[in-house]
Amino acid sequence: MTAALEVIGLRVQGTGLDTPLVDDLNLSLPIGGRLTILGESGSGKSLLAQAVMGVLPAGLRARGDIVIGGRRFSVQDQANGARAALWGRQLAMLPQEPWLSLDPCMRARQQVAEVGWHLHGLSWPAAQRQADAALQELRLGDAGHKYPHQISGGMAQRVAMAAVRAAGAGLLLADEPTKGLDAGLRDQVARLLLDESNAGRTLITITHDVTLARQLGGEVAIMLDGRVIEYGPADQVLEAPAQAYSRELIGSEPIRWPRLAGPLAADAAVVVQAEGIGKSYGAMRLFDRVDLNVRSGEIVAVTGPSGCGKTTLGHVLLGLTRPDRGRVSWPGVNRPHALHKLYQDPPSAFSPHRRLRDSLADLVRLHHLDTADVGRHMPALKLGEHLLDRLPGEVSGGELQRIALLRVLLLRPAFLFADEPSSRLDPITQQRTLELMCRLAGEWGFGLMLVTHDIALAQKAAHRIQPVAFGPTVTA
Repeated sequence: MTAALEVIGLRVQGTGLDTPLVDDLNLSLPIGGRLTILGESGSGKSLLAQAVMGVLPAGLRARGDIVIGGRRFSVQDQANGARAALWGRQLAMLPQEPWLSLDPCMRARQQVAEVGWHLHGLSWPAAQRQADAALQELRLGDAGHKYPHQISGGMAQRVAMAAVRAAGAGLLLADEPTKGLDAGLRDQVARLLLDESNAGRTLITITHDVTLARQLGGEVAIMLDGRVIEYGPADQVLEAPAQAYSRELIGSEPIRWPRLAGPLAADAAVVVQAEGIGKSYGAMRLFDRVDLNVRSGEIVAVTGPSGCGKTTLGHVLLGLTRPDRGRVSWPGVNRPHALHKLYQDPPSAFSPHRRLRDSLADLVRLHHLDTADVGRHMPALKLGEHLLDRLPGEVSGGELQRIALLRVLLLRPAFLFADEPSSRLDPITQQRTLELMCRLAGEWGFGLMLVTHDIALAQKAAHRIQPVAFGPTVTA
């Protein structure tokens, strides 16, 4: 029987690196098979998906073969467009970053509808009706008329999911399909992916979410340093892993973490204060009459369903968005450039055409910083010096997320609004990164507002939790 996908001897080498990013990787999946790939950020998971699609970043050297439905392709040959002819029809990918897959100039409904129009020959009215049904199924009925910049990161992720599902390709690669989603939406996406598999489609899912891996079942592969170190049935690998790294990875879910937030000084000064603030967009009221303050060294976790207004609350507290009512002040902030944000989608915070080293050098030069601080923070963030010579699109989502944190730390914030700052990280790296953020908040005395959908993470990392939900009154 012809396999849906075979990967034969895949090797990906980075410029100037002795160690391969992916080393001699082989796998075979039958039609209708399910494979979930777990592993730390930068272990080569997304490079595998990009190699299958034929979209490896420029500057990487690769060798090996990809066989899709019995048709063989050389990994080295990405320029002739042969695999592009399969996109949407036989091969579809839900990329890790919806910012890079959605057209910023098209409304969500149009982007989903044109899949049915182009690929399946539907009339435009029929394609729009199909798009409306797909968006409604993902609880996005109100998002259809909006542009990508008008919706949350989690909503953009679901719009991309709706477009990929509409294609109906036989082989679906989903790269971090549930990042930025609350538990309810994560479970819904898991059910939709299982529906795709049950319909006979072959599914490869790349994730840091061990719960999602359990829900999907099938086979599980665990990657480390570009190699598959463990492979087998999901229940076997996830419940009785054979490798020490696998046991550490699976055992590092936030519910198992120690308490990260240190003691808070009783006399800590208020750095951000909100009094009776509210914000609406048209008839949609996100929050109203919110009283909130964040003190020096305090960690406040913000929770709530996707699209409920968490990011908007942060923008109001940072002074980036004016509230409709109420006022925000910063009594403990007495220097410029002291209020900062970590973006939920790291690519939106970097120029795609400048090397990361140059972006950091610009910051150091503009703010008269110590260049040595860059090197001092990188080991704690588990970042290699070689990553700085790449463009933002040439590093993993988790690596770019930590480089964004590095850039903020260089400026010694007084208040940091961190929007899902570890959503691209595996559980081990996530814990180390959150430990660093919490420790520095206490040592440096900056207020930290942490947006997360993970209640266990919020309970471990924060001094208190601030819920955000549609409604007339929220106080803290």
